[in-house]
Amino acid sequence: MRGSTAQPGVISRAGVVGGWVVRAGPWSLRVDPRLLLVSSLLALVVLTLGVLSLTTGTIELSVSEVVGALVGQGDDRTLRTVVGRRLPRLLTALLVGGSLGVAGSVFQSLSRNALGSPDIIGFTTGAATGAVVQILLFDGSVAAVAASAITGGVLTALLVYALARKDGVSGGMRLVLVGIGVAAILAAITSFLMVRASITDADTVQRWEAGSLVGRGWPHAVSVLVAVALLLPAILVCRRAITYLEMGDDAAQALGVSAEGYRFGTLLLAVVLTGVAVAATGPIAFIALAAPQVVARLTRRGGVSILPTFLLGGLFLAAADLLSQQVDLGVRTPVGLITSAIGGVYLIWLLARRA
Repeated sequence: MRGSTAQPGVISRAGVVGGWVVRAGPWSLRVDPRLLLVSSLLALVVLTLGVLSLTTGTIELSVSEVVGALVGQGDDRTLRTVVGRRLPRLLTALLVGGSLGVAGSVFQSLSRNALGSPDIIGFTTGAATGAVVQILLFDGSVAAVAASAITGGVLTALLVYALARKDGVSGGMRLVLVGIGVAAILAAITSFLMVRASITDADTVQRWEAGSLVGRGWPHAVSVLVAVALLLPAILVCRRAITYLEMGDDAAQALGVSAEGYRFGTLLLAVVLTGVAVAATGPIAFIALAAPQVVARLTRRGGVSILPTFLLGGLFLAAADLLSQQVDLGVRTPVGLITSAIGGVYLIWLLARRA
């Protein structure tokens, strides 16, 4: 950087506003201290919540018992409780919530709209419809339902993208409005299939659509972990281009960014991430809508902040799951009902504030 006297391998201000630059030979990395602080605090809260989730439940355990179980020590009951049930459920909540948070951040950046969430613009509904079709018409296995959810989300994204595209350009409010319309149609198709289904099948679909972490084990956690490991690095590579797109297509193209190419590519990555999350737990509302907005206020920066958004999304879902276990309604309260109730209040507040 011109005018910088920083030596390789040291940290300097180097003329960067609101951050430091870490240099190591030809490589440099900008570090935002506020972003680092927010991420560290969120990680600490996630760790605290994780300990709380592993120790509380029908069988109360101490922290030492949990730590012992994590390293393979303790009696069979404790090992089954911690390693067999609570840990995979916690990891699934953190990974699914984090995935939805990052996907929501990408959608909101691409649409340049706070309502650009997969919950609002139909991608979550598309994934859910794909899963419902598999459950009701083909009586598919868990793997088949997951594959159908991902396929439904991708096909919905392609349809919304095609309908929102005008004069070679998509995005903005048009993407949001088209997505809302497609979501309404898909919701109607799902309702029609449920009306025609047997009571048993309709009950199964209704429970799945409520969104739940009950019974989620290692296969669910591992499947989402693989998707996160593959997709988040790809989104990270596109993060700078997404930030340029927020300034408008003309500004992005002036900086050498292929606007529609990056928009379509990152949209597809976020949709697949959403589909995997929905396949693991069913539709979960609120996370993708709220997490990016809260992170933007905490970090005071725009764009896609992957790490804090992932941490906050996971924190939201894990906290909602812990709350759902404490709410006694005579049945096991699906976590999706908790997030939907909170999300509805947040959406009303967001719209009222913008109005």
